[in-house]
Amino acid sequence: MPNQPLARSALLMLVIVLVSVTSWELYLRSNGFENDYYDDPALWAHTRAKADGPADKTTVFIGSSRIKFDTDIPTWEKITGEQAVQLACVGSTPVPVLHHLANDEKFKGKLIVDVVEGLFFSLHGSDRRPVENMKYYKEETPAQWASFYINHLLESKLVFLDKEWHSLGAQLKQLPLKDRPGIRNFKGFPSDFGRVKFSRQEYMTNKMASDTSISNIVTHIWQIFAGGDDEKPLAGKQLDSFLTTVKISVDKIRARGGQVIFVRPPSSGTYLERELKKYPRQGYWDKLLKATNTDGIHYTDDPVMAALKCPEESHLSLSDAAVFTKELIQILEQKNWFPKKN
Repeated sequence: MPNQPLARSALLMLVIVLVSVTSWELYLRSNGFENDYYDDPALWAHTRAKADGPADKTTVFIGSSRIKFDTDIPTWEKITGEQAVQLACVGSTPVPVLHHLANDEKFKGKLIVDVVEGLFFSLHGSDRRPVENMKYYKEETPAQWASFYINHLLESKLVFLDKEWHSLGAQLKQLPLKDRPGIRNFKGFPSDFGRVKFSRQEYMTNKMASDTSISNIVTHIWQIFAGGDDEKPLAGKQLDSFLTTVKISVDKIRARGGQVIFVRPPSSGTYLERELKKYPRQGYWDKLLKATNTDGIHYTDDPVMAALKCPEESHLSLSDAAVFTKELIQILEQKNWFPKKN
């Protein structure tokens, strides 16, 4: 039959693809890689839909990567019995999401706002991800919704579909290209840095937390980023105006019966030194709480939190995230954050 050669070729191609994919999957698993979820606008939108849940059974977290790493959701939900909705965005200010929730009449719940001074007190360059995520949430189509659930099913089973670390684009970043004048070849973070759960919790791998040769790479990346950060901190009338907009949103949430609290997670080493120099506590954290008339939890005020050290100076290991979360819950209980049980 004339179609037999074509059929044999198609079958051979199918076998080659299946063998290649299976080999790649087994190789990744043998090297300790786990299932990971791509933290894209679709996953954020899926999680955002949970934010309007009952206030007595839900706490929403917004901020940057610190609160994503430092809040261990299984620990939170086991102790509190309520849902943790993680809406933080890596490398981003939480302020756009704060305004977004404040303008949502359905949101009347509890909100924890992560404060990383260099991102929180910024008017430039740290709102791209929140804006993209909120736009997707508002405009998501039925086709996108269906595609998300199909992707979730596949991502939950196959490691090689990890777009962040194993896609073609991620592999191309690892090419040994040399820096050119004015152009730095940023290869991205080490693949052992973190993983994302379906809950959007991000966690540091045990290898990253225990191997200083890997954590030092990330520490060096923070130093490079700091060297290229020439943005001057908000000050004077500009800072006052910014704080006024934050207060307006906080007041809107409170007026509907919601609760808001600011949390400053741990940082360490030279990263912390840079933060303290550029954003002294009295001029920023303290002023934020006073201007918004809002309570706050600063890690240095609690002995347990203050003793925690970040392996790469900016995020906690998974085991220390559980410690941080337990302590955060205890402090919140003292502040009557959770409804009293009968």
